[in-house]
Amino acid sequence: MVRVLDACCGSRMFWFDKENEDVIFMDKRELKTELCDGRKLIVAPDVVADFRDMPFENNSFYLVVFDPPHLLKAGEESWLAKKYGKLDENWREDLSKGFEECMRVLKPNGTLIFKWNEDQIKLSEVLKCFGQNPLFGNKRSKTHWLVFMK
Repeated sequence: MVRVLDACCGSRMFWFDKENEDVIFMDKRELKTELCDGRKLIVAPDVVADFRDMPFENNSFYLVVFDPPHLLKAGEESWLAKKYGKLDENWREDLSKGFEECMRVLKPNGTLIFKWNEDQIKLSEVLKCFGQNPLFGNKRSKTHWLVFMK
């Protein structure tokens, strides 16, 4: 039984075990490239799907990790866009739909971990898209880890 969903896994950067069998790694893209500094970048999800429309039943996971793209301004072929993905002018609606989908696939009393870097969009603006406040999280740096519960 798989218990965890990473809804925007990218290259699985923050995972200690990038092949954890308890996790379904999902992303809407697949990519194998080399960054400008020679490092390989591999985005190879278990499931290719969009976080706004997930192919999972309601109440499927005990834990969902939601680390959506956080950049609006980055060149399409830039290493930043390749590594992190990119938002567009509909980012508010997209993040709102993504949050709703994460909550939908969470089991009752499940936990949602939300990661956001506010380099280009303030966390306070993003939280307006969700309709509920996090239980707790850090508020001291540009990258925030917040905890929600269903």
